[in-house]
Amino acid sequence: MEYLAGIDIGGTKCAVTIGKIQDDQVELLWKEKFPTPKGPQAAVDKMVETLKHMLSAHPEVKLTAVGISCGGPLDSRKGLILCPPNLPDWDGIDVVTPFEEAFHVPAAVQNDANACALAEWFWGAGRGTRNMVFLTFGTGIGAGLILDGRLYTGTNDMAGEVGHVRLLEDGPEGYGKRGSFEGFCSGGGIARYGREKVAEWCGQGKETLILKRGQSIEEVTTRDIGLAAQEKDPLALSILEYTGRMLGRGVAMLADILNPEVVVIGSIFLRQEEILRGPMEEVIAEEALAQTRQSCRVVPAGLGEQLGDYAALSVAGNLTI
Repeated sequence: MEYLAGIDIGGTKCAVTIGKIQDDQVELLWKEKFPTPKGPQAAVDKMVETLKHMLSAHPEVKLTAVGISCGGPLDSRKGLILCPPNLPDWDGIDVVTPFEEAFHVPAAVQNDANACALAEWFWGAGRGTRNMVFLTFGTGIGAGLILDGRLYTGTNDMAGEVGHVRLLEDGPEGYGKRGSFEGFCSGGGIARYGREKVAEWCGQGKETLILKRGQSIEEVTTRDIGLAAQEKDPLALSILEYTGRMLGRGVAMLADILNPEVVVIGSIFLRQEEILRGPMEEVIAEEALAQTRQSCRVVPAGLGEQLGDYAALSVAGNLTI
């Protein structure tokens, strides 16, 4: 039995968790959330103090390792956060050493896609595989790669930035590039594409459940589109079906390049799988090599909506498992 601590650093909120590993199963024991303090020093101090208070309240816990999950870019080897977009003041911040010095256990940091990949590999839908791709498919889209039985991060932690790959010459913008994987398959991308389609639809004098009374087209969100699709709104369904086709194009590319046993997809795919899966599979059948697709499953995240709670713990687990 091992006790692990997880630190999740976000632009607006942070979380500190303690989990127990026993018989290759994980149990989340305690979690504390709080708004991200202004400035990296204040934030790191707050996280360290929070973990200290949690451990003092549970003296039976003997911590084994600390894992930290944060948006990239970062340097996982040196333990540095390198000015991510949602944490612009965190430039070259060492987040590992303060935890190692405070708790006298090993600590490590990974970007959130890698952390989620580890969690799904240890305890979720990728368990028992040697080659797995995890796709975030949330606010943006990125990949965590488990290759030949280990996390692959690349030369400088930039492996898996699949959102930047251009799928079509033109299309909604994501990751600073029109027609990119993130432009088509992310919360922001779906909203931008959806607004264009709503404008065209309404310009033809048609009504849609996407647009609420008094709401402007510029205010349409991915959630609005998803809720309307659940009500079988034809425009919303067509938007998500197109998203599914582009998801299939991206998955087929990854499958042909990496030949994984499973592609695990989180967030939006979890909530809209019924609509997205059919179009996605049609395109995978068209685009991927037969031997590749026959050996690869595409599944929703096994840890479901709790995946984020286990991601940082998995970074700690990667130090000990």
